Amino acid sequence: MRPLHILLMLLTFLMAGLQPALAEPAPGQTRLKPRVIFFDVNETLLDLESMRQSVGAALGGRQELLPLWFSTMLHHSLVESATENYHDFGTVGTAALLMVARKHGIALGEEQARNAIVTPLLRLPAHPEVREGLQALKNQGYTLVTLTNSTRRGVQTQLENAGLADLFADNLSIEEIKLYKPHLRTYRWAAERMGVNPEEALLVAAHGWDIAGAKAAGMPAIFVARPGQTLYPLAAEPDRTVRDIRELAEVLDSR
Repeated sequence: MRPLHILLMLLTFLMAGLQPALAEPAPGQTRLKPRVIFFDVNETLLDLESMRQSVGAALGGRQELLPLWFSTMLHHSLVESATENYHDFGTVGTAALLMVARKHGIALGEEQARNAIVTPLLRLPAHPEVREGLQALKNQGYTLVTLTNSTRRGVQTQLENAGLADLFADNLSIEEIKLYKPHLRTYRWAAERMGVNPEEALLVAAHGWDIAGAKAAGMPAIFVARPGQTLYPLAAEPDRTVRDIRELAEVLDSR
């Protein structure tokens, strides 16, 4: 047999052996075919950029303080759960904004703080690709459900104003169990509410703390790498990372 023929046979054998491996997920990853997909809402689906103006105005024009306000709000929502206390997310957000203002010597009243948060939060626009991506997922037969720290009424208003309400089978709010994400019981409760086990569901979020909570609760998770968002390096890694919801639909459609 000629050397060229031997080489061609060897290449054919190697390629045949590689085909199954190329179709498999990367090491440590599993195939994702969730019965329910849970979505975080703020930043994952809705763009917080428009809040810079209202929060910045309340903070004396300091728009760069918006990330500090948001992280302070998240921090103290966890304080609420750890101390077995509960105030709705809008109230926690108002308190957090007052804290940031005081820390930076900015005069701000409670009513002014609440008005700077609640009204714009309810009117956040969706990221440009979200409607298309969610519609593709729904067309693929997935059950889409929101899982948020906001009140149920609040998130329903948000989705209606953003033109996304028709795409979701249900909207779950932590106000029902009064434990803010990323408390592990929240994810397990959400799965139970939808009649699935945590491992049969999927969380999609643009926040590393949310991904950490879902993974620790036994729920697969996909991180949406929105600009400025990062993963918590000490937590379990997400099952996938995507740029946006359109890519999420492509990833789940290919499996």
